Amino acid sequence: MAGNLNNAATPITSSLAKLQSLNGLFAIYKKQGPTSADVLNALKEALLIEAGVPTSNSRKRKKQWLKMGHGGTLDSAASGVLVIGVGNGTKMLSTMLTGSKKYVAVGELGKATDTLDATGTVIMEKEFVHISRLDMEEKLKAFTGDIMQVPPLYSALKKDGQRLSVLLKKGHQVEAKPARPVTVFSLTLQEFKPPLFSLDIECGGGFYVRSLIDDLGKALSSCAHVKELIRTKQSQFTLQDHVLHEEQWTLEYIHGALQPCSEGDQRSDYPKSPLTGT
Repeated sequence: MAGNLNNAATPITSSLAKLQSLNGLFAIYKKQGPTSADVLNALKEALLIEAGVPTSNSRKRKKQWLKMGHGGTLDSAASGVLVIGVGNGTKMLSTMLTGSKKYVAVGELGKATDTLDATGTVIMEKEFVHISRLDMEEKLKAFTGDIMQVPPLYSALKKDGQRLSVLLKKGHQVEAKPARPVTVFSLTLQEFKPPLFSLDIECGGGFYVRSLIDDLGKALSSCAHVKELIRTKQSQFTLQDHVLHEEQWTLEYIHGALQPCSEGDQRSDYPKSPLTGT
């Protein structure tokens, strides 16, 4: 009997050791619906179960087994690349993800919502029949390069330690954050079939696609909101080549995809980069 127990325990012990040896960055696919935090928790749960850690353990206890975080929050309605740091990789999220981000955004003209995307309540409707493809392409030029942008009220930005989106849902009054500098490297109109249109966007950190679409609607003497948003690239991680889908959230796949970090990468003198923003 003792021999059987020892044999049964071996794969769990091996898996747990493999789990605790994870250090670095990798990317997963976030689907529409859950928040970035929800997806991270589901990933943690899958790995802890595979490693044989009891799911009844407290959050603090689980954290002792697995340290993990994500960089660059994606809205619940958005999908695509979500970069994960594990072990010492969690210290790298703000220093290694300094590259650009790419998105494919589908906007809808004629309707504005309180959240600036399709999850919100329509607060304004305006005509859009006067807008041509040429009009939109011309207006997009003003949103390319180094620009000033006001973040959305419904966002992951915080006030007094709480996210603005959470405060708003609790009924609190929230003031808009001041405009801040952001960079748009490229902005291309792909499809134009009013009321829908699609954009290819490459931007730097802290940029909000929802604010862009809202501002674009206003610039066209109408209004608009984000109907669909996909992040196709974050720094070196791309949707096509790097993301692990939910069925691949296993120790084997993560070990194969992991980009390790070295002690030298953890210097405190790296410039910080604002990663939140969709």
